[in-house]
Amino acid sequence: MSTTTIAPASFEDLNRKLDVLTAQMEAIANEAVVQRQRREAWVELLEDLRPITTQAFEMAVEQLDQVDEYANLDNLGHLAKRLLRNTKNLEAMLDQLESMMELVRDAAPIGRSAVTSLMQKLEEFDRKGYFEFAQEALGIFDEIVDSFTKEDVRALGENIGLILQTVKEMTQPEIMGMVRRTASNVREQEPPEDITLWNLLKQMRDPAVKRGLAKALMTLRSISGEGAPETVQSE
Repeated sequence: MSTTTIAPASFEDLNRKLDVLTAQMEAIANEAVVQRQRREAWVELLEDLRPITTQAFEMAVEQLDQVDEYANLDNLGHLAKRLLRNTKNLEAMLDQLESMMELVRDAAPIGRSAVTSLMQKLEEFDRKGYFEFAQEALGIFDEIVDSFTKEDVRALGENIGLILQTVKEMTQPEIMGMVRRTASNVREQEPPEDITLWNLLKQMRDPAVKRGLAKALMTLRSISGEGAPETVQSE
């Protein structure tokens, strides 16, 4: 008997082919597993969607039944007649809509410019401190609200005319000038150290001093509420 001997090179080639075949079979098996998992997932999804699709179909049938009740030939003919009768109105409405759209399109750049100007103005106000001033002013109003009662505000409203008239009189140029000169003199001029009765009497001969004393006496008399004072003659 003759014995068949496999060469080592042929044996290695056979093993390599078996490895490749094994890898291909494993790939086919894995692909089959993936395909089966996909089919099972689709089946589960269809089972989950079955109640939803059934309910949606039933709702669609119900809505179509309701539409069929109204969408008969008579109603459709009546609707067509109304559309034909109102063709001019529909055309006018479309013209107005087009005009409005053109107005919006033309006004868009103006609106952007206005918003830009507003933002710039607000930034300028913030830079100048307007908002901080307004915040502090709100604090002043809070103090006023806390300090005055409702009766005080009512009394203020009843006398607002007299208050405004008094403020108007106090802001006259001659009154403001007198206040400014008085404040300036009190701040800048120092009285002499050797004040004597003789010096005061000498000052009484100054026409300006006489006019000042006359005004002071007139002011004191008006405070007493006894009417207009008599005119003081100056030398």
